[in-house]
Amino acid sequence: MSRAYGDDLRVLVLAAGASGMSARAAAARFNIGIAAAIRWLRRERETGERTARRQGKPRGSHLGVHETFIFDLIEGRWDWTYFEKVESSF
Repeated sequence: MSRAYGDDLRVLVLAAGASGMSARAAAARFNIGIAAAIRWLRRERETGERTARRQGKPRGSHLGVHETFIFDLIEGRWDWTYFEKVESSF
């Protein structure tokens, strides 16, 4: 997986775009991808966001929606084995 560009480069591209330079020209000047420059400038224009977003899959658990059910099972009978829990849930 590739890494995000540095914030100093992002600031330079956004400053060039704010001064009237097109996204394609800024991408060529600072040697970055055209799509990256277009995304950065669009995001700043639409939302004011200037920092890189977190890369990768969003954090979170698929079991979050079943949390109360699982805790109720554990509180009801704390010494269950995994197989007993699976059999009782069907």
